[in-house]
Amino acid sequence: MDGLEHLLSGPRARQAFLLQMVMEPPWAVRIEDDPALTLLTVARGATWITGELGEPVRLHEGDVAVVRGGPVYTVADHPATRPRVTIEKGNVCVDPDGQLLDQRMALGVRTWGNSRDGSDVLLVGTWAAETEAGRPLLAALPALLVRRRGDWDSTLVDLLSSELLREDPGQEVVLDRLLDLLLVTVVRSWLASEEQVTRGLTHADPTVGEALRLMHHHPEHGWTIASLAQEVGVSRAALARRFGDLVGEPPMTYLTHWRLSLAADLLVATDDAIDSVARRVGYGSGFALSAAFKRVRGVSPQQHRRAARSA
Repeated sequence: MDGLEHLLSGPRARQAFLLQMVMEPPWAVRIEDDPALTLLTVARGATWITGELGEPVRLHEGDVAVVRGGPVYTVADHPATRPRVTIEKGNVCVDPDGQLLDQRMALGVRTWGNSRDGSDVLLVGTWAAETEAGRPLLAALPALLVRRRGDWDSTLVDLLSSELLREDPGQEVVLDRLLDLLLVTVVRSWLASEEQVTRGLTHADPTVGEALRLMHHHPEHGWTIASLAQEVGVSRAALARRFGDLVGEPPMTYLTHWRLSLAADLLVATDDAIDSVARRVGYGSGFALSAAFKRVRGVSPQQHRRAARSA
């Protein structure tokens, strides 16, 4: 797995929040929720995105926006329309007086809005946690990524639209994977359009690409800058310089973050003991992993596991 493959393999939605929003102008929805990642695409009509993400952006049918983190922003039929709906943390939907709107605006299976026949239809999906979206992906994305209909395979919007309204057995799993596929397709088209290397996660430099491959495939190995340089056939100084230029940080720093990202995911996805997780990601003991985890992430592995599972 090279760096780009690792980047795109990250999204793993689990019972994702996913709905169809049907609106008739004038309308505006203020978003104060803070999922790790949000994908919004226009199935019919158009919408504007305004707020903390920068200059207002208009999306047309087939366009898609990916929002990283939790900036406050508004989606609306027009930038001048004042929000009559606010989505608070935890997907709580309220009007300007703080009254709940969830039931009043429910329109059927995974459908919500102010009109059953609204001229604007948006599909919205979110990845709640970093582990679901993929930390390397989050690190590579801008706060707002917009792709136009002609820039990517927008036929996936039609497929998601049709599947969204079904209630067949296993439908949640189908929708999770479709949402992941939609995100990967959008991000891949964006990466392909970038002239510069994005966070060093492409194979623009074969030497750096091979070093990334070795670390990704064998995080348990006791890598040093010397052993990596020997494996890829360059000097330590050359590897450090080229890696730093492309990736933005030294090889050993990148390796530490990669190992801890793997450990964080394993702690949530498995019941393995800390010692076992430590050995799988390249630490000699649970104590060594705990020290690194606490230093970099500010919490212990056990605290991370408890917090992620109670979220």
